[in-house]
Formats: sequence, C-alpha cells, structure tokens
Amino acid sequence: MSIEQLEIIIVGILVAIACGLPGVFLVLRGMSLMSDAISHSVLLGIVAMFFVVGSIHSPWLLVGAVVVGLLTVISTELLVKSKRMKEDAAIGVVFPVFFSLAVLLINIFARDIHLDQDAVLLGEIALAPFDRWEINGRDLGPISFWILGLVVMVNSLFIGFFYQSLKVATFDALFSTMIGISSRRIHYILMALVSITAVASFQSVGSILVVSFMITPPVTAYVLTRRLSSMIYLTVLFGVLSAIFGYGFAYLLDASIAGSMAVMSGFFLVAAILFSPTQGLIMQWRLHKHQKIQFACSMLTIQLFSHENTDQEHIENTFTNLISHMNWSIPFAEKVTQHAIYHGYVLKKDDQLRLTDLGREIAKNSFTMS
Repeated sequence: MSIEQLEIIIVGILVAIACGLPGVFLVLRGMSLMSDAISHSVLLGIVAMFFVVGSIHSPWLLVGAVVVGLLTVISTELLVKSKRMKEDAAIGVVFPVFFSLAVLLINIFARDIHLDQDAVLLGEIALAPFDRWEINGRDLGPISFWILGLVVMVNSLFIGFFYQSLKVATFDALFSTMIGISSRRIHYILMALVSITAVASFQSVGSILVVSFMITPPVTAYVLTRRLSSMIYLTVLFGVLSAIFGYGFAYLLDASIAGSMAVMSGFFLVAAILFSPTQGLIMQWRLHKHQKIQFACSMLTIQLFSHENTDQEHIENTFTNLISHMNWSIPFAEKVTQHAIYHGYVLKKDDQLRLTDLGREIAKNSFTMS
C-alpha cells in the first residue's frame, strides 16, 4: 500500500469519526434529516462570506457556513411552531431554498472562481493527499489531516465535557430544564458543530458521504444497543470499518471511493438489522417461530388434559387427531410433539399421547391464564 492510499484511508477514518460523534445525537433526537439540510444549505454561507472577504481560503467562510447552518435550524423550527407543517416538510422547504440560492449566486457572480456546487456535493477523497500543508519547505501532510483532526478533537471534547448534559437534554428536555440544563443552548451548540463538521469535510469527501457517515453508523449502533456510551463507541467503530473496507471495495472495483465507503456503511447497517442479537430480523423470526411452537404446545396439553380419563381419550389423545381435528400439518404436528416430549410435557407410545405431571401443570396454568 502506497503512502497516498494510506492517507486516503486516514482521511476517510477522520471524516467518519468527526461526522459520527454529533450524528449519534441527531439520530437520538429524531433529527437525521437535519444533517442533510445543513450539509446543503451551508453552501449559501460559504458563498455569501466569499463575496465579503474575496477569498475561498479564508476561515471566515467557516463562520458564514455555521451562521447559515444555524439559520437553517431556526427557520425550520419557526415553520414547525407555526403549526402549518411538520418537521420533515419544513426541512424540505428550507434547505432547497438556501441551496438553490447559493447555486444561483455561484452561476451568476462566481463563474470564474474555483467554487463549484458539484464539488461540494460529490467531493473527491482521492485528491485529498495532493492538497498538502508546507511550512518552509517542510511537508506536514495533507491539509485535511489537520482540519479533520481538529474537528474530531473539538467534537470529542464537547461530548466528553458535556456528556451528562447531552444525555439528559437528549432523552428528557423538560427534565433537563427543571434541573438547570439549557437543552436549547445545547441544541444550538450541537447544530453549530454539525455545520462545522459538514464544512470541514466538504473539500475531502463532499456532502453525500458526510450525510452517510453522520447518520448510517449511528443508526447501525442504535440497532445493536440502547446504551448511549456503547452507541458512541460502536458508531466510531462502524465508521472506521466503513472507511477501511470501503476503500478496499473501491480499489477492487476501480470505483468511487466516497461512494464505496457510503455503500459499506449501508452494508453494516443491513447486517445489523438482520443479525442483531436483540432486534435483528433473524432473531425476531426465530423468537416468533419459538413462540408459535410454545403456544401450540400449550394447546396440545389442554387438548390432552380435556380428554384425559374420558371415553374418547383413545381417539382424541392421538397424534393422528392433531392432524385431522386441530388442522395441523404433519411437519408442524411433529415439531410440536417433539418439543412437548423434549420438555417433559408429553409421553408418546405409537400413536397415543399421554400427559406427564409437568404437562398437566402446564395445561392447568393455561386454563387459569385464559
């Protein structure tokens, strides 16, 4: 692996961590769409501040982006509070307006400037190693290392110092206000960090991968755990793995690196949805299947108990009867019978079925519950 390839992977990892940390709280607050809105609308802040300072390298562009990011949040909240539309509709109104205005300004007044809306949206992480920081002829590495590293540090420090406040404000805003924690202030600080993270990642990867890393790894972690600290660690883990394996996937297929990283993050999400030990679809299917067998087993004990010591016992309490009278298929009847025998509820001799003492207790309890 060449140095350039390693640097691309590191950039991807830094973007994944930087985006994933605030993304955890966006997902928990039900504000996933806000990441997409901010990542697009901040272009207006970049363009507007460019017209003021006249340079695309000025740090004031970041300030303009943060201001517009917060303006996006405030505008959305005002529309929601007007009770004329829901949050998703408000987001769908606000950010297209801001983004479209930015595109118009670029096309009309900045055609000759290296400020391209397509670059912001798509980005090209493969070019990150070529934009380097040099001081007195000394190569200090890609500029994106330093920018994204700083963002990772700021996001980490914010979560570390305000962990308890973030936790309370996220899960119970009313309670946080009662104990003196300003959930509104924390909300706007978080939105400012989302704006800073989005802008810092634009030049390297574009907003599409920013949104992917800000939402998909946290959602993947949320499928696997409900513990906030574990969710943060898993978000970072899945983001890092998506960057590493995404690059390998792109290398093998000679495809888009950013696109492959986004696809890989989606792959981990699908895997979590399928194989989560607590909420996975496979586990839920197995649980449903087990409950169905268990319920049928209870019905079997009731059937046997109801006809025990009666004139019809030799007919009703048979395996054949399960198929003809209870309308069970032969495979299902065999599974239920085997389950009952394995757990000591029933004894089987030829076609005849008899309850054990434990089976009678199960039947009596089932009668009581019904």
